[in-house]
Amino acid sequence: MSRNRKKQTANLAKQNSNPVSNANAPRYSGSIAPKSISRTRQDIGSWNKALTLARKADKPKRWQLYNLYDEIILDALLKSQIENRMLKSLSQSFTLTDESGNIDQELTALLQNQIWVNELNKQILNTRYYGHSLVEFNYNEKGEIQVTLIPRQNVDPVGGFLYFDYTDEKGVNYREIPEYGTWLMEFGDKNELGLLNNAVPHVLFKRFAQSCWSELCEIYGIPPRYMKTNTNDPGMLKRAERMMRDMGSAAWFIIDESEQFEFAQTTATNGDVFNNLIRLCNNENSLLISGAIIGQDTKNGSRSKDESSQDMLQTLVDSDLSLIEQVWNTVIIPGLLNIGVISKLRTYSYPKSENLDQLWTRTKEAATFLEVNPEWVKSTFGIDVLGAKKEANTAQKLHLDFFD
Repeated sequence: MSRNRKKQTANLAKQNSNPVSNANAPRYSGSIAPKSISRTRQDIGSWNKALTLARKADKPKRWQLYNLYDEIILDALLKSQIENRMLKSLSQSFTLTDESGNIDQELTALLQNQIWVNELNKQILNTRYYGHSLVEFNYNEKGEIQVTLIPRQNVDPVGGFLYFDYTDEKGVNYREIPEYGTWLMEFGDKNELGLLNNAVPHVLFKRFAQSCWSELCEIYGIPPRYMKTNTNDPGMLKRAERMMRDMGSAAWFIIDESEQFEFAQTTATNGDVFNNLIRLCNNENSLLISGAIIGQDTKNGSRSKDESSQDMLQTLVDSDLSLIEQVWNTVIIPGLLNIGVISKLRTYSYPKSENLDQLWTRTKEAATFLEVNPEWVKSTFGIDVLGAKKEANTAQKLHLDFFD
């Protein structure tokens, strides 16, 4: 790392000749009142109640809905689908270019290694699922930039209010404070509730099906048993109760000749109705997040089906990358200029993705009769081309001499 880059990393704010100081900027994220959330059974009634509160005409609040989002995100399939799509975007390398289109190598390399940049991009992508994100910039004790998400339960994006206690009615209009647009930035559509709102019923129905299926296994895994005895005799009745209680998994026991022990006939179902409901809910959430069902249907799956599904997912990832570019160029970079993190206007962008397999096939075909730039081959495919092989040239010459 050069001395200049070390200096930039140590104090990014000094790059601007007139940066906005955050000495008096309040830490809104640190003023949020923490809340203990008790986990209770959620159902469609809870979802409807939360939607009603979030869509109120006067001072809507989304804390119930976002508490429900935090609950359903525990679903393993939904979490994996979101992580799969999000990590594909976060793993992409970006560039910062000047007005002439030249890449600012030093600033690009500097920001590529910053944790707060990854956190910013993550919160931008989360607007797809939650609808809105409000973040706060600050400096930690080491003088490094950090990005903190303001808890969504405490934010009303429709009215622009920030509640330090989301059960309280008193809030701050964060769009009217001086820090808005610099130390406070928001992403997403204020009226959107995100894709997780569509996933709520499928996760709740899936939990219901899993709960019922587990009860079925508990009840009918071991067939119910019953015993006939003389209930008018207290001694025989207590003896039968003790015998049934202590039997456990024993394969034998002794009963009186006047008593009778039998197993009840179990239900004929094996849980297909619950399995079908769970599969339906999983498929719906996969379609919602990834646009297709990828690698889950092993019975009817095929390579061509998975490849087309991956293409659909890549289309969504490309859309997510375009969203990150738009937010950086319209919201984040102007804010970073104002607080002095960067000193000149730059354009944030991702290299256009290409089908390397198809491009390599076309390159090989063109190389048979056209000169191909070795530098382009190295930068595109990572192949360091030194020149044509001598053996290949000799073989080609012998082949031509033979036919001549």
